[in-house]
Amino acid sequence: MSSSSGLTFKLHPLVIVNISDHHTRLKAQSVAQGGSVPRVFGCVIGVQRGRVVEIFNSFELMYDASTHTLDRAFLEKKHEQYKKVFPKYDILGWYSTGSDVKETDMQIHKSLMDINESPVYVLLNPAINHAQKDLPITIYESELHIIEGVPSLIFVKSNYTIETVEAERISVDHVAHLKPSDGGSAATQLAAHLTGIHSAIKMLNSRIRVLYHFLSAMQRGEIPYENSLLRQVSSLLRRLPAIESPKFQDDFLMEYNDTLLMAYLAMITNCSSTMNELIDKFNTAFDKQSRRGGRTTFL
Repeated sequence: MSSSSGLTFKLHPLVIVNISDHHTRLKAQSVAQGGSVPRVFGCVIGVQRGRVVEIFNSFELMYDASTHTLDRAFLEKKHEQYKKVFPKYDILGWYSTGSDVKETDMQIHKSLMDINESPVYVLLNPAINHAQKDLPITIYESELHIIEGVPSLIFVKSNYTIETVEAERISVDHVAHLKPSDGGSAATQLAAHLTGIHSAIKMLNSRIRVLYHFLSAMQRGEIPYENSLLRQVSSLLRRLPAIESPKFQDDFLMEYNDTLLMAYLAMITNCSSTMNELIDKFNTAFDKQSRRGGRTTFL
């Protein structure tokens, strides 16, 4: 059933990338632990101008499977953090993954109506269908219908278009055209980067495991105590609670945003350099032709 609200939805690629990344990370963790792939849940934010709803970004949410509810305290905290950076963005609805709407989805949908009286539901189908040409994204609205004499809220599909800004087009094009780092290997630059991170995490895990077995053997009395090593381990463990403090979270978010800003500036600089090279080559080519046929250079 199609929506009759008359709203126009514009979806930005960043939302699709965020949902896909959220699903991929949980899938990788679940497969590594031998479990099933869970659904992911999050919130979509953006701006509504009259009858036009533009979904710019999204963030992850914590979901309680026993009560089929979202963690409201976590949602409000994340929304407050986004408001500091993007004061014009409001919560427009939520997102999840799956091939179709679940019965429990309406319960989650209703719980967000105190934040937005008409939230939207963005559903991503993670199943790969090579024959499908359209994006596996469906946007739902909720409408009140009379079913067997009882008023009930149901999900109805809404049409949407993909809206991009210049920075998003550059980013998507950069991701889509990643080339092999050595020119002949099948591994891309991204794959090489992730492989390096994976190797570092494996090495860290192996060293922690060695230290754990060593301390366990020392506790059981199988090997003699080494006070110098115990003091170093104790000093290391005392640092861990520091990462749970509000000050650490603020400093971490600030450094994270600064890193993203530097990455975006580097990408823009690289694109500007490539464009300048293209213009120089274009001017050189037309300059030669202008000497022959009187054409002017491209500025």
